[in-house]
Amino acid sequence: MSWLSLMLGGKSDGGLKPQRLDYLNEALALERQGDFDAALTSYRLALRDHPNDPRILQNMAIAYSRTGRLEEAVRAYRRALDLDPLLSGAHYGLAFLQLKRGDSGSAAKHLQAFLDAPPSGSEAERWVRHARQTLDELQAAPLDGQPPSQQPDA
Repeated sequence: MSWLSLMLGGKSDGGLKPQRLDYLNEALALERQGDFDAALTSYRLALRDHPNDPRILQNMAIAYSRTGRLEEAVRAYRRALDLDPLLSGAHYGLAFLQLKRGDSGSAAKHLQAFLDAPPSGSEAERWVRHARQTLDELQAAPLDGQPPSQQPDA
């Protein structure tokens, strides 16, 4: 092997370099299969490799929500928003977790943040419409303790 190859990252022993697993894609695949606990393990490993990636944290929050670990989901969403305050999906998810907790003020704040910088695309329109409807209900609702709808229309 030439000195130039060694300088560019080659190995003199001719062996293959071990490849790191793509934990994020593994986690996404596990989620698609419905194995959220295994997905969380892979997300943790992905986060170890990329500790400041807000999208990994956002995906972890979704998996935590789907396994009923709502407090952990809230923490993951908040940490994601600390890293990227404009991460619209984290605002959306956190808003509905706050509604489940009965904190309509915080939910409204996060719905408004989501609507201030919504995602684009045809699929996103469904979530934007749901966020707008929920925020309108929150703003119009009397303080009777009745939460607005929590799931988007199918």
